[in-house]
Parts: sequence; C-alpha cells; structure tokens
Amino acid sequence: MKQTTTPEMTQVQEALAESGPRGELNIEQIKRILPHRIPFLLIDRIIEHEFGKRTVGLKNVTANEACLNGQVLDEPTMPHSLILESIAQTGGVLLLSLPENEGKVAFLAGMDNVKLGRPVKPGDQLVCEAIALKRKGNIGRMEGRASVNGEPVVEAAFLFALSDT
Repeated sequence: MKQTTTPEMTQVQEALAESGPRGELNIEQIKRILPHRIPFLLIDRIIEHEFGKRTVGLKNVTANEACLNGQVLDEPTMPHSLILESIAQTGGVLLLSLPENEGKVAFLAGMDNVKLGRPVKPGDQLVCEAIALKRKGNIGRMEGRASVNGEPVVEAAFLFALSDT
C-alpha cells in the first residue's frame, strides 16, 4: 500500500499513503487521523485496516498508564470505560480515514449491548476491532470488541455522529 506523498496531500492522505500492506499505521500516523493526544490517545497501532469496513488496533497496557496510577488495588486494572474508548478510537480511524470524512470529527453518541469480560492488567496487549454496520448521513453504527490473547474483554454496539469542526 506504499505510495509516494506529495505536497498537495492532506495529513490523513499522507498517513494512509505511508501505511503498510494491510493498512498498518503507527502512532504518528494515527495522530494525523485522530484529534486525540497522549494520555487520551488509547491506541498504539493499527494492525489491519479495510477501508470503510473494519479496523483492528492495538493498545499495550503498561504499569505506568495514567489510569492505573494511584489505584490502591493489589492488582491494578484498566477501567472498562477506557477499553470502550479504545474501541471507539479504533472506530474513529475507520471513519475518519474515508475521503468523504476528511476534516470531520467523530463523536461517540451512544452504546448498546455492552458486555464486560475479564479485567485487563499491565502487560496485557489489548486488541480492539471496529466493524462498520450502517450509516445514514452523519449518524451511524458500528460494532466493536476488545480481547486479550483471544479472550473477550468488552463487546458493544456504538452509535457515532460526524461533525464538521
């Protein structure tokens, strides 16, 4: 999928042109697509990207995550709400990489059928998958799931809204 970048290309187009053969994106390329920044950027890499259909992202959970600092638990865990946000951000890459969504911002508008699974601990690699279901205008639905070592952690249906900035 390697292409040459040109001065006329937007940041999103450049990131996609530099992606790997399966649509892989590194953190710097993701930052050209999503408005999120660390510590609120909750995906580290995109490992698969089928334009307009499906995206798979990775989040390496480390002991020095901001959300784990200060937990008084013997075994700190990543909050499920942030896992849901990781899935939503993976879906954001799916949506905002489409040419018709260039310059728009994706908002999480709701979630349905949320299923919570096992806790996610430091050292785990969270695999987040977002699948586009349907869209009408600037509103749409996607299905998302997160897993660690193939074991389900979170599943949900997401409602999103796209807006001009």
